[in-house]
Amino acid sequence: MELTIDHLSKQYGSQTALHDLSLRCVPGVLGLVGPNGAGKTSLMRMLATLLAPSAGTIRWNGQDIHAHGQALRQVLGYLPQDFGVYPEFTGRQFLRYLAAMKGLSSDQIKRRVDELLELVNLEEAADRKLPTYSGGMKQRVGIAQALLGDPELLIVDEPTAGLDPAERVRFRMLLASLTRQRIIILSTHIISDVEAVASRFVILQAGRVLRDTTPEALLAAAAGSVWSVIVDQATASRLQNSYQVSTMLSQMNGVALRLVSPTRPHEHAVVVDPNLEEAYLLTMSKQAVRA
Repeated sequence: MELTIDHLSKQYGSQTALHDLSLRCVPGVLGLVGPNGAGKTSLMRMLATLLAPSAGTIRWNGQDIHAHGQALRQVLGYLPQDFGVYPEFTGRQFLRYLAAMKGLSSDQIKRRVDELLELVNLEEAADRKLPTYSGGMKQRVGIAQALLGDPELLIVDEPTAGLDPAERVRFRMLLASLTRQRIIILSTHIISDVEAVASRFVILQAGRVLRDTTPEALLAAAAGSVWSVIVDQATASRLQNSYQVSTMLSQMNGVALRLVSPTRPHEHAVVVDPNLEEAYLLTMSKQAVRA
């Protein structure tokens, strides 16, 4: 099982969303991160055969999906960023309708929908109308519909945006349970989502791959570049204007800061272990300096 992206580019008029992007994906979770406008959604839509590339190829198990798109769609599960539901349906009716659209038999539909309702913990709410669902419940319906055909390739685009912290954790744990013998591409700008489930970390910036790494390697590269210091409010404001601040917390004895910088930002600052978000911020700040 292999997804190969070779020299992929996408242009919208005079604007280039992706520049000569190449990746090879095997079973596991790939976390695709980057700021808004980095090209993540354009890439997701091309992988889902909803958008044609301007140049380059995407191959599924060696076959160009432009010529053999049906072969990919048969094993594809896709949760887009803007997942819509039919308000007149219950959760169960909606999934059964989509299963029928995918060509599952009557026996398969009942069995598969019941399995997925249990998997995403929606059994008790299955017969409620979809407009009564919370944002997190709708996202769980979204992942259930993406899994109807037991896909080999699962693409999820910004799946936890707008969810409360508890729903976000539940959704990440659900994704983590699905990784066996499946390629999962998780597009997000929430770094904790990647940290929780992904073994590979691809950072996009302005349509290009800035880093293709692992969370562990990114953390190792940031060692010695995250600092902690407690200062007064005026000094905190000056540091905030000059350095990348990842945490700022007012305390009785001053303002506690964590700063991302390759050099010591303050004479009393001490080095601390970075977290993945800080490692990501350091990577992006280095790119901004080079640009």
